[in-house]
Amino acid sequence: MKKLIAAVAASLLTISASAQTVPAPQIAAKSWLLLDATSGQVIAAQDPNTRIEPASLTKIMTAYVTFQAIRDKKLALNTMVNVSPRAWKVDSSSSKMFIDPATPVSVDDLLHGLMVQSGNDAAVALAEAVAGDEGTFVVLMNREAQRMGLKNTRFANPHGLPSPDNFSTANDLARLASNVIRDFPEFYKIDSVKQFTYNKITQQNRNRLLWLDPTVDGMKTGHTESSGYSMIASARRPNGASGQRRLISVVSGASSDGVRTQESQKLLNWGFQNFDTVKLYSKGQPIATPEVWKGAQSNVKIGFTNDILVTVPKGVAGKLKPVLERKDPLMAPLARNGRVGTLRMMVDNKPLLVLPVVALEEVQEASIFGRAWDSVRLMVK
Repeated sequence: MKKLIAAVAASLLTISASAQTVPAPQIAAKSWLLLDATSGQVIAAQDPNTRIEPASLTKIMTAYVTFQAIRDKKLALNTMVNVSPRAWKVDSSSSKMFIDPATPVSVDDLLHGLMVQSGNDAAVALAEAVAGDEGTFVVLMNREAQRMGLKNTRFANPHGLPSPDNFSTANDLARLASNVIRDFPEFYKIDSVKQFTYNKITQQNRNRLLWLDPTVDGMKTGHTESSGYSMIASARRPNGASGQRRLISVVSGASSDGVRTQESQKLLNWGFQNFDTVKLYSKGQPIATPEVWKGAQSNVKIGFTNDILVTVPKGVAGKLKPVLERKDPLMAPLARNGRVGTLRMMVDNKPLLVLPVVALEEVQEASIFGRAWDSVRLMVK
């Protein structure tokens, strides 16, 4: 499942308009997107590639880079961090967890302060703990954005306070959110904490959906005067007999906290109520065994290296028809996992999804006599 999400989310495949039979909801936001993280498909969106100010959604990348440092044993949750004057003095009018230069604070507390309390001081302290200084940490953030393929994203700081060099899109932010949940599920649990107390100050998580919808378990809100109100929300609900299904909504440019909460809930409900995610093929399942020419064996099993799932409007799954296009004739040698064709999933004779098909096994060349015989057969074929 992890490999599937990574592969499909790399392009954030969108459901074809021809198969999209459910009208998209009207969302009161400048830019929005709904992603099915189980299949990696975007279900619906409005202006998903328009540049937006991420505000505190920036902290999701700050958390991701910190999680990497913990995974790589450069830090631990119980590592104590000395609070610098720079972290302490971060914009006093902005969100803070109220760390103090006189009191070292654990990485665990800083992560809760970052994601639950949206502390800008926590963001700077974590940046300094991971990279030594804020500027070097920002380099790491942008390096990760590039590695993830977030082509329309750039970070200027670890907290998201306004800067012309701090921007993203709903599309990129959905991919970032999906990566956090996939790569660091044990740390993602922080996002579902409803309130956190530090320095005898208790603050509630600004994600109001944590109280309104028990299936929501993250992820982050953001707000500046220039960007309006934004939210990335994620929820898991049952998906029939195939287990759980996760949706991620991104709403940016709403007019208030209440509106971003309401519109995020609307998007999640609409996606769960109107779409299904179905498993088409299992990892390693042969979908065909075509003939191989000039090979040590006469046929090869072809299929996919990961489970293949697709998100479709309810009632459409039974209409899916596969159309396999191969690179015939298939000539040995064939490498395992080498691409040998394409599978198009069609609905009403229109393409819904295009998938690369690979050889599930290696096929070596035949002997010189076998190759010569197949050359003759090919000439008369």
